Amino acid sequence: MRIKNRMDSHQWDSGFDPQTVPLFLQLQWAQAQSLQTMRPMLEKFALSAVKFDVLATLRNAPAPHQMTPSMIQDAVVISSGGLTKVLLQLETRALVTRRQLADDLRIKPVCLTAAGAALVEQAMAETVADTGHWLRQRLDATEISQLTTLLAKLAQ
Repeated sequence: MRIKNRMDSHQWDSGFDPQTVPLFLQLQWAQAQSLQTMRPMLEKFALSAVKFDVLATLRNAPAPHQMTPSMIQDAVVISSGGLTKVLLQLETRALVTRRQLADDLRIKPVCLTAAGAALVEQAMAETVADTGHWLRQRLDATEISQLTTLLAKLAQ
């Protein structure tokens, strides 16, 4: 007997569009499962998904891993109030610093600290390993490649 998941009992009417409604629901379910895979890592490092996203975004910025809050907001898709709260929490933990620019007092760039870089590097390594394991349990290498190509096409 197959165990039902939430998608099996979800009551979206495929009559709206029998081709895209199931795809939409499966994308949502896959994303939820992907985030669930990350949960132990986030708890281990005392991070929320958005804090991890902010740190990873800064880590991927060119050295010195610094961005303005508006650049981070665009990359992470968070409200300015939400970002302010997250940045204050990360700053309290000494994972980021914010400094005033001498030539423009309105802008306070956010910079990843050495501690923030070390934490996000370890968290990213664990996330990639855990996610890779989760994916390889469900898909073979060819399927992963095909899905990656298709999702990249959707994301454009």
